[in-house]
Amino acid sequence: MKMLLMGNEAIAYGALYAGVGVVTGYPGTPSTEVLETIAKQKRIHNLQDLYVEWSINEKSAMEVAAGASYAGMRTLVTMKQVGLNVASDALMSLEYVGVEGGMVILVADDPGPISSQTEQDTRRFAAFSKVPVFDPSTPEEAFEMVAEAYELSETYHTPVFLRPTTRICHANAVIDLPEVPFHVKPAKGFVKDSERWVIFPKLSYQNHLKIEERNDRLTEILSDYNKNIIVNCDAPSKKAIAASGVSAAYAREGLELIGAAPRFLKIATPFPFPELLAKQFLEGLDEVLVYEELDPVIEQNLALVCHKYDLNVKIRGKLTGDVVRAGENSTEAAAEVFAAYLGLKPPVKGESPKIPLPVRPPGLCAGCPHRASFYAVKKAMEGRRAVFAGDIGCYTLGNAKPLDMTDTCLCMGAGITVAQGIKRAEPDTVCFSFTGDSTFYHTGLAGIANAVYNQTQMVAVILDNSTTAMTGHQPNPNTGRRADGEVAQVIDIEGVLKGLGVEDVQVVNPLNQQAARAAVLHAADVKGVSAIIFRAPCIALFKPKDRLVVNKENCIGCKVCIMELGCPAIVKDGEKVKIDQNLCHGCGLCQDVCLTGAIGQKGELL
Repeated sequence: MKMLLMGNEAIAYGALYAGVGVVTGYPGTPSTEVLETIAKQKRIHNLQDLYVEWSINEKSAMEVAAGASYAGMRTLVTMKQVGLNVASDALMSLEYVGVEGGMVILVADDPGPISSQTEQDTRRFAAFSKVPVFDPSTPEEAFEMVAEAYELSETYHTPVFLRPTTRICHANAVIDLPEVPFHVKPAKGFVKDSERWVIFPKLSYQNHLKIEERNDRLTEILSDYNKNIIVNCDAPSKKAIAASGVSAAYAREGLELIGAAPRFLKIATPFPFPELLAKQFLEGLDEVLVYEELDPVIEQNLALVCHKYDLNVKIRGKLTGDVVRAGENSTEAAAEVFAAYLGLKPPVKGESPKIPLPVRPPGLCAGCPHRASFYAVKKAMEGRRAVFAGDIGCYTLGNAKPLDMTDTCLCMGAGITVAQGIKRAEPDTVCFSFTGDSTFYHTGLAGIANAVYNQTQMVAVILDNSTTAMTGHQPNPNTGRRADGEVAQVIDIEGVLKGLGVEDVQVVNPLNQQAARAAVLHAADVKGVSAIIFRAPCIALFKPKDRLVVNKENCIGCKVCIMELGCPAIVKDGEKVKIDQNLCHGCGLCQDVCLTGAIGQKGELL
């Protein structure tokens, strides 16, 4: 059976066919569709033995999956590369303890970065944590590697990384699927054994030795696994190409563009590095150019192999300046790099578009309630020294002009604690943090507890739009739904704040600007921690209200609505303005700022 699948869907199908029983994760582009696809297939095929959850954060996801793996269940954990930082506390100890049921940790890296704070390379984290990693170069390989990762995990009782990158996650390919139904591999059941499952220093020391011995064996075993990945072994040139991940696909296409066929090595398992395979590849060569994204992982490993086996081969790549040190690779870039390296003519470039494409910086959607929240705080704090610590989510886009309401953004949940640090350094500054409802549960709770415990005067603003919007509207503990669509208990943000000791909590609709600004003025002068929950749903959750229009006779062309709000639905129309009816969501914020009453619903202005 053949199906056209996105890379993330292919990974999900691979896990389903492999008998995964527990799937946990936290949404983060480019990984999100893996868990969503599994949840969808659970509903379609009524897989009652399959458990799927959006965890409150990646650490919780890792630990839930670990427990199920202890009991012999095959598990899958999904996240993006920065989510691995959150999960790392559990992972580092988990590798020392080991697992029983196969455990695959899907970490999607984001070269570019396209939608992330950093470009960190999970291949590095694999070596750091001593966890084996599979690095697919196509969606088809990603599908196949899932089953292979489970087998490796169960054979050696270790979690295993699967590391697709953005282009693998979001590319589409025709996948050959088995003609068998999805199934859940039965769990063996948890066997009590404190000498295995309870981590103590002595056990850690003993297991560390075993892990190093295991990884030494895996360098040989994975050399056999990768053997069919050396191509053009008999190429006469003394120069060769090595690559990994999606860059291997770019490399092959780039070589085709310039008509070259040197000896070529694709590394599918960067850690443990297939050392014997690399030695075989390097023998008889003078130079190797490594083409990979992000860190020079393959480049440095090949250099180590040359040193260990006394091979006089020059390894070139990022460290020698032949390949760019950051960002995404591409087929076109590969062709240019290889042409220079092999002394060939570069490919002929096509003509550039005669009309340059417009620059479209990211911004809040028309009608987004976050715009109203930011605007209320901004207007209320005019004339006072205030700092606005932001966070990760749609509301990070509050940094854009003309709002300019995100002064800092570090990582998930950091806005709450960064605001506390600024307050300690600048006692006379009013410090605000902005946190979404999903981020609040992800890593915001500890920051609130820290502020209350240490009696820091700050205003914690919770932007509650009833969804995890930026990653595709996944549920969270505030929405009353689970990943599989089942009804869940709502964990009320107001109640949690009060339970953590925040005595002054206000709940306001930010689209009611008068009430919103009054709430801000009150909160700014509260002693200790105060909180404002700006509650209004994301526009993607409901149909637009009556859209607004501009009465041209009343419009004086002051452009205040544009300059104050930056709403993409409000555009210039000659000397005046108009509202794009295709974008307007009817929030009414522009009506509040209009100086002449020229904006309103069509019936009101006639």
